[in-house]
Amino acid sequence: MEKAIIISAPSGAGKTTLVKLLLQRRRDLEFSISACTRAKREGEVDGKDYYFLSDRDFQRKIREAEFIEWEEVYQGMFYGTLFSELERVWSNNKAVIFDIDVQGAIHLKEKLGKKALSIFIAPPSVEVLEERLRSRGTESEESLERRLAKSMYEMQFQNRMDAVVVNDELETAFIDLNQRVEKFLADKV
Repeated sequence: MEKAIIISAPSGAGKTTLVKLLLQRRRDLEFSISACTRAKREGEVDGKDYYFLSDRDFQRKIREAEFIEWEEVYQGMFYGTLFSELERVWSNNKAVIFDIDVQGAIHLKEKLGKKALSIFIAPPSVEVLEERLRSRGTESEESLERRLAKSMYEMQFQNRMDAVVVNDELETAFIDLNQRVEKFLADKV
């Protein structure tokens, strides 16, 4: 099964929570582990949450065309998807699921075409998005403002995705998302 589910959203919209729910409830999906240059956060595991690479190693992999897509998501912080990661998941006869930023999602969809379903997770409103980000308590005011500005920018790209799921109430959003994934995986490409 060489199919991919691309889930994207601005920070705070709930994409990671929804992806985790899909992975808990569906055995036909496997998570794509992204590579990044940012520092590990507490509790994160290399090779499980991300492949944590040095700037030098990341740049070498770019030169050697090892990424299907990569982006400088924040200044000096690179994220990307290795071709080897797709091959790893597909060799397990599962569809690969991505939890990825908007620009990366657009590039992946362009490269994978009909093999991929791209879904944008939208917050019910800008106010709810800001409230969710503030309630995390992980951001300084400056970084929160940067993240909100980026989120507003990313919201403009939702029409470039195959579908939009509004995450107002988690279980309702999950049902909508799961139904779209189910239909896509059942279709012959």
